[in-house]
Amino acid sequence: MKHFTVFLAKTVANINIISIFAHQFNKHTIFTMSYLIKPQGYKPLLDLRQTELGIKQIKDFFQQNLSSELRLRRVTAPLFVLKGMGINDDLNGVERAVSFPIKDLGDAQAEVVHSLAKWKRVTLAEYGIEPGYGIYTDMNAIRADEELGNLHSLYVDQWDWERVIRPEDRNVEFLKEIVTRIYAAMVRTEYLVYEMYPQIKPCLPAPQELHFIHAEELRALYPDLEPKCREHAITKKYGAVFIIGIGSKLGDGKKHDGRAPDYDDYTTPGMNGLPGLNGDLLLWDDVLQRSIELSSMGIRVDKEALVRQLKEVGEEQRLELYFHKRLMNDTLPLSIGGGIGQSRLCMFYLRKAHIGEIQASIWPDEMRKECKEHNIHLI
Repeated sequence: MKHFTVFLAKTVANINIISIFAHQFNKHTIFTMSYLIKPQGYKPLLDLRQTELGIKQIKDFFQQNLSSELRLRRVTAPLFVLKGMGINDDLNGVERAVSFPIKDLGDAQAEVVHSLAKWKRVTLAEYGIEPGYGIYTDMNAIRADEELGNLHSLYVDQWDWERVIRPEDRNVEFLKEIVTRIYAAMVRTEYLVYEMYPQIKPCLPAPQELHFIHAEELRALYPDLEPKCREHAITKKYGAVFIIGIGSKLGDGKKHDGRAPDYDDYTTPGMNGLPGLNGDLLLWDDVLQRSIELSSMGIRVDKEALVRQLKEVGEEQRLELYFHKRLMNDTLPLSIGGGIGQSRLCMFYLRKAHIGEIQASIWPDEMRKECKEHNIHLI
């Protein structure tokens, strides 16, 4: 296997370097692009000791508030699952899961989880959780195909949560209520950080000011921008935004962003009759001068939505997998759930420029060098 790296220097606003990594596997070359944003004049507001203390306090406080807001109990989660059961998160369908053989199971393959989107729903059933209650857990994952940069690491840590709902809860108003509760916990946590470190001024809008918009409405608002640029524009305007309908095709035939077809419901009519009962929560980051996605979540597919979405992407064969059979056989509850990035949340609260200032991971040597030269201290 050969590796080679090409570095291009470019200045766009405060983005100073774009790194292109090309990896040659056998005869196929895969290009991934990593963006390093180097804020001009960046200086961390906290030293390493204060940062580590802040991370601990933020994680403890936020998960307690999340649990209270949504009535969730903590459970223990797996780092890996068996391959071929349909339980691992497929993300956009192209990311490779890290896998390994298990000696005592006849070399059956296990996969490191991408997230626990479907595992949580099975767990709700196993625990017999009633409607209105749910679970949350610390999810740790490895995403080997991630595009490394300020916000993306090979190592993923998030709070994965799932809550049982009733059939009448499968609507966009219920989705918005849950999102607002989660955002309220974020606002309270920001005030905790301010009390610990007064130099970090609160900037989040009040919970009632969280802005909801459908991806189709966002496209109409900024027709000449690409999806990510639309996110930056709308989030800069409002400070905190929830974009509904992630995964559904828009009027131009494209998706705002990808979603696996077998957990979030992105085809059932919702906001203003537009498809989708899911979305992404974005906050405006003053340090990076861009929006950052803190949470992906949604009402999960029922049987009809599962069949519809699998058919849309030509993946009907998944109906033969363990998870999908259980859903079709009515042995899994209706639910709503999502993930909230732990390191990203801490990065936002502590006004850091790079996720590597919060968590330990592996970074290209050139990126480490560039970060050091610009006061970005990677762990």
